[in-house]
Amino acid sequence: MCGIFGYFHREGRSLDSGVLQAMGHAIVHRGPDDQGVFAAKGAALGNQRLSVIDIQGGHQPFVSDDGRIVVVQNGEIFNHVELAAELAGGPFACRTHSDTEVLLRLYESEGIGFIRKLNGMFAIAIYDAGEQAMYLVRDRIGVKPLYVHDDGVQLTFGSEIKAMLPGLEVRPVLNETALHHYLTFNYVPAPHTIYSGVRHLMPGHLLKITRGGVTTSRWWNLADMVPVHGRDEGEWIEEFNAILDDAVRLRLRSDVPFGAFLSGGVDSSTIVGLMARHLDEPVKTFCIGFQDPRYDESSFAQEAAERFGTRHVMERVDPDMLDLWPLATYHCDQPHGDISFLPTYRVAELARKHVTVVLTGDGGDELFAGYEKHQDFFARPGVDGLSDAEFRRTYFDSISLFSPATKSSIYSNSTGRALAGIDSFDVAAPYFDEVAHQDRINQALYLDMQLLLSGNNLVKPDRMGMAVSLEARTPFLDYRMMEFAFRMPGDLKLRDGETKYLYKKAVQPLIGERLAYRRKQMFTVPVGDWFRGEKASYCHERLQHLLSKTSLFNPSAVHGLLQRHRDGITNHTRELRALVSLSHWLDRC
Repeated sequence: MCGIFGYFHREGRSLDSGVLQAMGHAIVHRGPDDQGVFAAKGAALGNQRLSVIDIQGGHQPFVSDDGRIVVVQNGEIFNHVELAAELAGGPFACRTHSDTEVLLRLYESEGIGFIRKLNGMFAIAIYDAGEQAMYLVRDRIGVKPLYVHDDGVQLTFGSEIKAMLPGLEVRPVLNETALHHYLTFNYVPAPHTIYSGVRHLMPGHLLKITRGGVTTSRWWNLADMVPVHGRDEGEWIEEFNAILDDAVRLRLRSDVPFGAFLSGGVDSSTIVGLMARHLDEPVKTFCIGFQDPRYDESSFAQEAAERFGTRHVMERVDPDMLDLWPLATYHCDQPHGDISFLPTYRVAELARKHVTVVLTGDGGDELFAGYEKHQDFFARPGVDGLSDAEFRRTYFDSISLFSPATKSSIYSNSTGRALAGIDSFDVAAPYFDEVAHQDRINQALYLDMQLLLSGNNLVKPDRMGMAVSLEARTPFLDYRMMEFAFRMPGDLKLRDGETKYLYKKAVQPLIGERLAYRRKQMFTVPVGDWFRGEKASYCHERLQHLLSKTSLFNPSAVHGLLQRHRDGITNHTRELRALVSLSHWLDRC
């Protein structure tokens, strides 16, 4: 796990070494153990390393013997042992146990097409002096971030936006189109970012940068999966368990201490149960608890810990974490209305006292229909009778934060005119088109995979973990499990109102009926209640601050949201959180 940064200048001009050092220093939290920089005329690649695999031999960048090829990466290649074995005895055999060296040797052996062999989470940069080209590669579903800024002459990249800023001549300004989409999704959907001119490289995509320009290609596409019908449930269950078990096994490879987040939910309990099968010593597990039973899952985590004999660490914390909001926003580089970033930071902070790596249950809900929103939408009367176009728009509206009318009402006149022709549905529409061959449940889940997961739900463990130099690994997002999930018909995921229908059947023997079928709780804090009472003044002050920093909004309309919320007329918790988060971002931008 690391952070990467660098640039490619098409006219061959070089950045000062002090600028490169500043780029790395901006993300030192991602890799406090080591910094490495390779600089050539008009190009550089850098790495901030968190040492996890091959502590002594894994220094980056890795450079070929002839000095032609240079590689850095952020992430882990979980099948690096098998890939190194394939190279052994040949001209490109590995000399260390580092997974990053495997990338170098595979590129030397096969060219850029080697990336299809990788099972991992990664953002990779490769400089090929022979081709006078740089490649940027992002993993299949976007577990690892990778941002780019291209002014037509210099392309700059980084694991976080803050890493690129020292290398830019002009600091980017707020992207109003991205803001418009943020108010729809509650996060900025890729490839947009809140900064004009900064793009998020899409998951499963590759950039090739040369002096002639940039070419973009998609090297993996989940939409290629075709559903399989008529298969026995038992066969599905057997394959599910086999893939997930091996995904967990691969993610236990580490030269530093590791553990797991454990909430006692079906996802984290399943991962911990499988970890326990593969380890000869107790799994180290971590959770935080709250006094408010609506948000406290610690009793379920304790039940799972006892079931699997883990070395469990639970810390009961004050749910009032609002003082962490500016810090979380800083590490995210962008506003996120999801308040669960704050408790995620706290549990990551707790785990980092004991381990450097954790496994998490992220991805299970998006793959197998685990959210109440899936349950609620498909239980709506008349939903089966909607046309394809009506289904797409209705589902999109159901997951939107601000409706187009509400956004229009809170914008200032000038903002409203500037953004009048932009419809956030246009962000989602292409994804619906890609999976028109899938059933509607899988279409909804595909939208989550492409937007919610990479735009918000994977940002959370990456940024909050990396904020404290903790690596998070996600077995559910092994590419074999993702491909399996989208070969599975939707009615095996959501049936008769039961979320994760087949998944729960598959794991019940492992985790027990109570944990498999317990009601899902969200990992959050009761900020909506606070904004009606003890924290109403905090919310008011943040909204005032937002309005003082920008002329984008209509002050009376924004304050009207809080007033209606305080009066109990309408629950505007999510809308207010989004605006408060934006106010914190404006302090950092």
